[in-house]
Amino acid sequence: MSEYVIHAAHLYADLMNTYGDYGNIVALRYYANQIGVDVDVEMVSLGDEFDDTKFDFVLFGGGQDYEEEVVSHDLPNKAEAIKRYIENDGPLLGVCGGFQLLGQYFLLADGTRIEGIAAMDHYTLNQPHNRFIGNVLVKNKETKQEYRGFENHQGRTFLSDDERPLGNIVQGNGNNGEDGSEGLIYKNVYGTYFHGPIFTRNGNLALRVLEIALLRKYPDVDWGAKLAGVVAESF
Repeated sequence: MSEYVIHAAHLYADLMNTYGDYGNIVALRYYANQIGVDVDVEMVSLGDEFDDTKFDFVLFGGGQDYEEEVVSHDLPNKAEAIKRYIENDGPLLGVCGGFQLLGQYFLLADGTRIEGIAAMDHYTLNQPHNRFIGNVLVKNKETKQEYRGFENHQGRTFLSDDERPLGNIVQGNGNNGEDGSEGLIYKNVYGTYFHGPIFTRNGNLALRVLEIALLRKYPDVDWGAKLAGVVAESF
């Protein structure tokens, strides 16, 4: 066992992992191991308690409409703990349905309204006869980093004033096909519609989130120096 360990929670891994979202944890572990850090993973699913003091990183993946509706009935039991984790600057990656469920609500293709837990204020409308499908390229204005991925979603997500996009669209549709945004950043939460998964194709983002998690847990270590020699890869 390494001296340094990140404890990761994979929310509803048995239901919300349609596009191989677990690969994000695989990528995080790949980079962490290069600097002598272990990543321990625990699934938190239906009926389980979410302990916001236990975890250093949370993955909330995507699913299809049926699974998302099932999860929406259990998620309120974890809502307060998830909100505390977010407000205490806990790093979290929400992909597609996980991204949507952390917001106010989203509409399924048939118009059914699914309530989120309103941990953040974005909301998602539907587009009954269309989907956004294809390759996406975005650029983050603050870091100047570019992220590449693949989108496949019928939802149209709109961010609130206290959320900023993960990146601005260079290619593709992004959150809603209207405002040029893709994904979100709120505190240390990253939301995205990128499948693939995003950390495997964008090592720069994986390293960014890894450093945030490590600095939060082990603030006295110079993680910037340790990560300086790690090469961000695209698989």
